[in-house]
Amino acid sequence: MKEESAICYTCINENCFIKKHLHLEQMRQFVLKKKSFVCKKSDQFITEGAPLQGLYFICSGKVKTVKTGINGREQIVRLTKNGDTIGFRGFGTSKRYLIGAYALEDSVLCNFSNETMLEILQTVPEFTYALMLFYADELNKSENNIRKIAHMNVRERVIDLLLYIHRKFGQVNGLIDIELSRKEIADFAGTTEEQAIRILSSLKKETLIKTVGKRIGILAIPELRTEIMEHKYF
Repeated sequence: MKEESAICYTCINENCFIKKHLHLEQMRQFVLKKKSFVCKKSDQFITEGAPLQGLYFICSGKVKTVKTGINGREQIVRLTKNGDTIGFRGFGTSKRYLIGAYALEDSVLCNFSNETMLEILQTVPEFTYALMLFYADELNKSENNIRKIAHMNVRERVIDLLLYIHRKFGQVNGLIDIELSRKEIADFAGTTEEQAIRILSSLKKETLIKTVGKRIGILAIPELRTEIMEHKYF
């Protein structure tokens, strides 16, 4: 990673947690303490179990967060894009990161150190309250996802993933705007690469999706939603 200048006040990511609070005068002093880096595609910038070095905010790019599962296999637990926050699960409760993180494409990452984040939380009550609501929302999403996944078969989990990345990243020229390998799809869906390939091939034959290299395009959203409707897709 190399250092890169990225200015919060001219950032276009209105959903960024920092950007949302820049109207507060107290935030100005903390923004000056931020560090920004360019992280190349496939580079790891957070190692699971490593000492906590603050929170990361994605200025531009896409990132996957992973957690080690059974037999030491990494499982993707989250896909993120511009404006999203990385590393928050261990912050405040652990001195080490609970996840690992890799850039899925060349990305610009903003880092606020542990000390800076603690200063913000202690001096900007609006930020602290908003962060509390953010954690509550993330916990609710995680609990709902665990319940949902526990009752899904492999095909349903792959479909759920495809609909998730479609919602998250959208489609450009008929293809979802993120490039994932078949292994990454399998890791996120909690299955093997071979099973993921078979299911994608089946969905393609049924004209529910199309593929161009690693890219996938969804052709029939209502039909895919119907398959997992009983698991409360919405």
